Amino acid sequence: MRFTLTAAVLALLLAASMSANADDRNPYSGMQSVDTGVPILEYQESLLEAVKANDMGVVAQACADCGAKAVLGKDIPRNRVIMIFHPRFAVRMLEASVAAGIEAPLRLYLTEQEDGTARLTYRLPSHVFGAYEVAALDELGRELDGTIARIVDDAGR
Repeated sequence: MRFTLTAAVLALLLAASMSANADDRNPYSGMQSVDTGVPILEYQESLLEAVKANDMGVVAQACADCGAKAVLGKDIPRNRVIMIFHPRFAVRMLEASVAAGIEAPLRLYLTEQEDGTARLTYRLPSHVFGAYEVAALDELGRELDGTIARIVDDAGR
């Protein structure tokens, strides 16, 4: 478990350093970015509340800046990957395609900007699941697009 956590932290550090060096906010089809204008820790709290209010669950959270500090003694801008899903969607997803299971949980990526505010980046579920070209996954993706939109809207209030 420790090796897996360390590898995940190092992967997140690499991703964070790469994004700092290039304008890669939306390198994939369906990727969305929202500059919130809200301090990152405040927005993170609102986002977690919005996830819960929209009947989704937080499966896990990754904190690259926490790992950088703890493992390397290095300070980097705050960075969180919040992984969300719900069993009601997992069952439908797996009934449609076992291979699509790799796409869950969905990821919400918070990065701290130079002014201390949060940027939220995520991929639209319709694009994530649309790659499988399975009608039931297309329907699931569209439904989850609405859920994510409500979460983002609620977190921004």
